Amino acid sequence: MGTKERILVTGGAGFIGSHTVVQLLKEGFKVSVLDNLDNAVEEALDRVRQLVGPQLSNNLDFHLILGMRTIWRNCFLRANAVIHFAGLKAVGESVANPMRYFDNNLVGSINLYKVMAKYNCKKLVFSSSATVYGQPDKIPCVEDFELKAMNPYGRTKLFLEEIARDLQKADQKWRIILLRYFNPVGAHESGMLGEDPKGIPNNLMPYITQVAVGRLPELNVYGHDYPTPDGSAIRDYIHVMDLADGHVVALEKLLQSNGIGCVAYNLGTGRGTSVLEMVAAFERASGKKLPIKLCPRRPGDATAVYASTDKAEKELGWKAKYGIDEMCRDQWKWASQNPWGYKSKP
Repeated sequence: MGTKERILVTGGAGFIGSHTVVQLLKEGFKVSVLDNLDNAVEEALDRVRQLVGPQLSNNLDFHLILGMRTIWRNCFLRANAVIHFAGLKAVGESVANPMRYFDNNLVGSINLYKVMAKYNCKKLVFSSSATVYGQPDKIPCVEDFELKAMNPYGRTKLFLEEIARDLQKADQKWRIILLRYFNPVGAHESGMLGEDPKGIPNNLMPYITQVAVGRLPELNVYGHDYPTPDGSAIRDYIHVMDLADGHVVALEKLLQSNGIGCVAYNLGTGRGTSVLEMVAAFERASGKKLPIKLCPRRPGDATAVYASTDKAEKELGWKAKYGIDEMCRDQWKWASQNPWGYKSKP
């Protein structure tokens, strides 16, 4: 297999980024990872190297970014395209501290786009989010729905989508694919890679796993009076490896299609699963009964959101392969092998 183009991956040491880097290397790409390790660890990339083996590991390099533009210059001079994962992602934190999200997600991304333009690297896969739909008037969410984010985190994604559209409209050399993730869960099937948030988790599955391994005393379920069959919120959970594969096919389209413009795709399963259904699936996978505390709804959370995946299937040839049982199986394998994440017990 010949070596393909060099791809620059911001946030490549994080949860979704590290899994995508594995798939990129396996497909023959050279990968330069930029990460400030704010919510990630370099150990994840060490494990990526173990997974792909010594030969493919030679195609991976890592750069710790602390505002050092000299490193950026060297990376961008060699890059053919950028996959932009880097950003803060906790809905609740964004409501409590919106300026941190505007500064990091918006200003950081604008600076990235400036550097890309300076070095004529104008092919971008952007990590967007289903939060741009807010609480949609109907479901499943289709890409041409009105965008109306309900919280500051979602608004940063929405604003960055708009900036990308304006960039491409002003300069036709830009090719941009916006990938709207639904709810990424699961882990690499080896159990060597997974989600390892710093501090108390903001997302359901890492919270579940920390309860299952005894790091947290109980699972807080936020909202049990939604107008849904079991009262808990409904989301579209997608296996992180399906998501990683979605980035590879989006990148291939970006590199091969001249007139792509700026286009958005949903990456989800197209099925809604409630929080309590997901808890039950994890209990089946782990053989553990989880203590649950029912809590009030969180501000900024929607009742039910899941994807229409028709566009991604038709135009990218991509479809999610895994269901919630496989997601929970791989999540539990990661958690049981790595109860303290990438660290040994503190």
